[in-house]
Amino acid sequence: MNDYTTRAGIEVDTALAEFLESEVLAPLGRDAGEFWSGCAELLGAFVPRNRALLARREELQTRIDDWHRERVGQPHDAASYRAFLTEIGYLVPEPGAFTIGTENVDPEIATMAGPQLVVPILNARFLLNAANARWGSLYDAFYGTDTLDAPPALPGGYDELRGQAVIAEARRFLDQALPLAEGARWAKLVAPLDDGVPLADPGQLVGRGENALLFRNNGLHIEVQFDPASPVGQQDKAGISDVLLEAALTTIADLEDSVAAVDADDKLLGYRNWLGVIRGDLEESFAKGGNTVTRQLADDHRYTDPQGQDFALPGRSLMFVRNVGHLMTNPAMRFAGENIPEGLMDAIVTGAIGALDVAGKTRFGNSRSGSIYIVKPKMHGPEECAFTDDLFDAVEDLLGLPRHTMKVGVMDEERRTSANLASCIHAVKDRIVFINTGFLDRTGDEIHTSMQAGAMLRKGAMKDSPWLKAYEARNVGIGLRHGLSGRAQIGKGMWAAPDLMGKMMLEKIGHLRAGANTAWVPSPTAATLHAIHYHREDVFELQQGLAEMPGLDDLLTIPLAEGVNWSEDEIRDELDNNCQGLLGYVVRWIDQGVGCSKVPDIDDVGLMEDRATLRISSQHIANWLLHGVVSEEQVMDSLRRMAAKVDEQNARDPSYEALLANEDGAAFSAAKALIFEGAAQPSGYTEPLLHAWRARKKSG
Repeated sequence: MNDYTTRAGIEVDTALAEFLESEVLAPLGRDAGEFWSGCAELLGAFVPRNRALLARREELQTRIDDWHRERVGQPHDAASYRAFLTEIGYLVPEPGAFTIGTENVDPEIATMAGPQLVVPILNARFLLNAANARWGSLYDAFYGTDTLDAPPALPGGYDELRGQAVIAEARRFLDQALPLAEGARWAKLVAPLDDGVPLADPGQLVGRGENALLFRNNGLHIEVQFDPASPVGQQDKAGISDVLLEAALTTIADLEDSVAAVDADDKLLGYRNWLGVIRGDLEESFAKGGNTVTRQLADDHRYTDPQGQDFALPGRSLMFVRNVGHLMTNPAMRFAGENIPEGLMDAIVTGAIGALDVAGKTRFGNSRSGSIYIVKPKMHGPEECAFTDDLFDAVEDLLGLPRHTMKVGVMDEERRTSANLASCIHAVKDRIVFINTGFLDRTGDEIHTSMQAGAMLRKGAMKDSPWLKAYEARNVGIGLRHGLSGRAQIGKGMWAAPDLMGKMMLEKIGHLRAGANTAWVPSPTAATLHAIHYHREDVFELQQGLAEMPGLDDLLTIPLAEGVNWSEDEIRDELDNNCQGLLGYVVRWIDQGVGCSKVPDIDDVGLMEDRATLRISSQHIANWLLHGVVSEEQVMDSLRRMAAKVDEQNARDPSYEALLANEDGAAFSAAKALIFEGAAQPSGYTEPLLHAWRARKKSG
């Protein structure tokens, strides 16, 4: 039960009000009364607009559902379908030629290309690890993963044979990224710290640190460290002890899909952690190896350039914060007798915290360009993007910030946004710094939008469907056409398997070759390894030679399983795959409040999963149920069998509550609801049911 304090007619959770007034507004020198009065005015203007946008979503979905129902049994008519979507306003006219006008963007976003991390904001330890992943040890990344063609490290301390394989692979990387003159090889260097490095391009050496040399390639830095007395350096005739790569240029601290935040306590924890990152004083202590370890934000790296001038490079990622979308409300604040839209609250609070950085009231500073970076997910079409633009205008006015201080990243993960992407970009053209694609959420919306059209392809087959290829290519092509290159990020989605780094190294370079100047990775180690790809390819050069993007008709192709006759085994395999993944994620979300973790899949491969994964699984089963591919009895049978598997996979977790013995419990009940009520969920989102069941679990 919330303890509320009233401020200018707004019921605010008392702890949240005290946090804002004492830790955010007071350091900013803002009058609390004026702030809350401004908040009330903002809510009065934007709550009704938010409600109207959600009603518009439902209106369009109802009309699309009716259109498909009226044509049951008829072949899909693509031309009529596109005309219908235009008639109802789902498709809007393309804007004229334009280029985005975003200014004051940090180079990590605008002119550099490199990995991007996404981290749940409720976990301070993970958040610190991600923020500090700006630099990563290449030696550690090679030593501890499956990227090397060499036997794994033996247990019980440092394995010298494994170390030799690491050193050899690092030398191969240096030969590629920092080639030496006259075909020389890094493995042959003897005393480079003292005698110098005979680079083919001497301009790649940009500085010296304490027992280190700093280089730059494709805009990214490489720090070669020397310590002949260290166990590693002793094996190396050049005395090199490590190679640090500039890795996660940017990190998204996530208030959305990777967290389970259902009430004021959860939101306050997220906001407090965000304040700690921005202010520079976040720390977390934990037990490790019998000792207490305290983790803090990393200091900057300091060097002297070849002309003798001292300079520093950031020791931390440039931080974004991902707000929630327009759908959900949260009881942390109430206005006019109702919980306020959570996205409005996020914009106000994260904007106010970001204002501390703009005002220079932080230890390190996040943006050196005076900007606040906010990712906005799950927007449907240009009118919702325009709403966000207006909202950010209003928050800037509330906080006394210059116009367009608050930058926006637009996640292209809903079908109406993909189909109208140019118009969406135009709606935020003076503050946009990011677009990206995300297969899972986008597929979930693809299924839900066309739920009534027929049974969908299996998930694996959907990856080869025309709409998905068009979606990925059009996102890049439209972004480039409207001037994002050199001013904003064009991103690609997550590599979900943190234990399969060797496979990632083979496949994820494809994101760069598709024109993306950033892509999501699941861990700091993955960021270090993925950084190698940006040394191999110059993304900005690749962007100049991309093929012409597909047309809108390909994007609007519905992934129907027409003419497919699956065997009983194929249906069972698909259903089991969906149910196992759904249960494995839901049980942690509901029972433990874990919104993102490494969840074993049906083959016991650990995958980083968040709500996007759940959305596609629940919508896919709901679609097959609706069209008679599977029955309710088959679904329940699969849920029970997969519950037994998930219980077994979590048997060593002392805080785990078994599913199979507790079918009436919150987790199993939530899983059933997500499936059997899935077709009726707004846009196929899982949040309403997850929040309701998690709140019930927390209340006891």
